[in-house]
Amino acid sequence: MTDIPRRAVSRTAKLAALPLGFAGRTVLGMGKRVTGLASDVISAEIQQRTAEQLFSVLGQLKGGAMKFGQALSVFEAALPEEIAAPYRQALTKLQEAAPPLPAATVHKVLAEQLGPDWRDRFVEFDDTPAAAASIGQVHRAVWRDPGYGASGGPKHRDVAVKIQYPGAGDALLADLKQLSRLGGMFRAIQPGLDVKPLLVELRERITEELDYELEAESQRAFATAYADDPEIFIPEVLDSSPRVLITEWIEGTPLSAIIREGTEEQRDEAGRLMAVLHLSAPMRAGLLHADPHPGNFRLLPDGRLGVIDFGAVARMPGGTPEPIGRIAALALRGDAEAVVAGLREEGFVSPTESIDAEAVLDFLRPMLEPIAAEEFRFTRAWLRGEATRLASPRSPTFQLSRQLNLPPSYLMIHRVTLGSIGVLCQLEAKAPYRAILERWLPGFAPVA
Repeated sequence: MTDIPRRAVSRTAKLAALPLGFAGRTVLGMGKRVTGLASDVISAEIQQRTAEQLFSVLGQLKGGAMKFGQALSVFEAALPEEIAAPYRQALTKLQEAAPPLPAATVHKVLAEQLGPDWRDRFVEFDDTPAAAASIGQVHRAVWRDPGYGASGGPKHRDVAVKIQYPGAGDALLADLKQLSRLGGMFRAIQPGLDVKPLLVELRERITEELDYELEAESQRAFATAYADDPEIFIPEVLDSSPRVLITEWIEGTPLSAIIREGTEEQRDEAGRLMAVLHLSAPMRAGLLHADPHPGNFRLLPDGRLGVIDFGAVARMPGGTPEPIGRIAALALRGDAEAVVAGLREEGFVSPTESIDAEAVLDFLRPMLEPIAAEEFRFTRAWLRGEATRLASPRSPTFQLSRQLNLPPSYLMIHRVTLGSIGVLCQLEAKAPYRAILERWLPGFAPVA
């Protein structure tokens, strides 16, 4: 058995063992009840053990398992504090860490993708990866760039070399298939969290994310849109192949570090810049950065937000759909009938569904609290409150939500919005979010 199949079997075995361990702990915890989001599922003790095993196993894996873990880690802020606190550090590690490839494998991929003389293209190449993610790892190197020093400066520059794991595509598909069976485990940690749409979307994006040339194209589009921008910095793409991507290296403080130990000023500014990026990109670049976890952002020494990893993007050539801004503004103004009419037109409410317009407005108002005032501070407590309100089967909000639909064309926007809010709550960032929407969200007219 070769190393790659052996690793695949080991990965599958670890994933398959998760529901077995969970089943045993559920039996032990039968009959116990606690308060909070998981009150009807398992005791706090069982909940902690399940979270510990889940995040431990996900942290050891590449492929779909780790990508799914990264996506979940964004929503750490929605977990009850007694569950989130012990594992916050482990969750954050999922966003930037994974076991590295051997140097010999790295060299083989570089030779296949860049040619047998690949070393001639670098002045230096560090075999130890600087970072690792779900389907690839990043090495720091010095790129031999004849055009870079044309004015008499050095003819080389620091670069990030992103190398895709061999067999990443097969691993992603296998891991996602296994993870689709673990819905019960995730409900144990956060009842009401439906993992199926997330898994379906991840599966649909695999082909795009595996193509580093397509990622290079997206990154170049972002770099052009934000060239010389005073707030957002996109590294330049220097070269690409299907499984290797070479971009300008950027120094900065990862948002994961700012979440852990940043000052209030740093956290507020990072949150503001994230909001500017995600709201302005569809209009400026015709694209939406669709992977909003802290590992993809850096606060640079000059105060700009550095953005990396453009494997997951949503193509929005017409910008953000105008109805989103218009309906949000109508809701803030209290025009319940117009809100429902707009939701019907976009497919959020069935044309034949009878629905209470005022109840819909009551459903939406708490979600719009961040843009109802001139400034708002996102917090973990606010997000947990919203999660509780939306997930409790006995609440009127939950019953109303069953009458609402999420049109497929809005699925990516919805996921990115939720992910971004999760990061803002991890940062506990305060900023003038309403003014940012007024500047960049079509249809969102200033609210008196």
